[in-house]
Amino acid sequence: MQARYGIRRADVADLERIVQIENASFGSEAYERKLFAEYRARSGELFLVAERLGRIWGYLIACRRGEARAELVSVAVDPAARRSGAASALLESLFRRLRRRGVARLNLMVRVANRPAQAFYKKYGFERRRTVRGYYEDGADGIAMSREVRLKKDAG
Repeated sequence: MQARYGIRRADVADLERIVQIENASFGSEAYERKLFAEYRARSGELFLVAERLGRIWGYLIACRRGEARAELVSVAVDPAARRSGAASALLESLFRRLRRRGVARLNLMVRVANRPAQAFYKKYGFERRRTVRGYYEDGADGIAMSREVRLKKDAG
């Protein structure tokens, strides 16, 4: 059974917990606190946290790219809460927010080696667009994926 999460905009007070989740998820590739503070200022209501029982279990950052596009910058869930529905709740909330803002397409980049993330995104209708050689700082390749914000099955 999937846990129920409350999704809300990230607050400054949440940044320490977000950095903990980031470090547990990405290790040496983790973003620094300063970058999260910048994204919080820039992304506004598209920097989200998943909360349950008074604790933050995951976060998601997206940015607008012009009027009709957005980019999913990062999503991470505390390892202890993975496969509990936190990432799904965050992504579904993001889709609702983007639809309300008239955004038509959401793009993202995922590591070629990150098969679980690719499967998760495919489950939500993302399609592979192309491979980007050497996209990540460590030289790893990335896969550019995208989907329409409102799929035909979403309408109705």
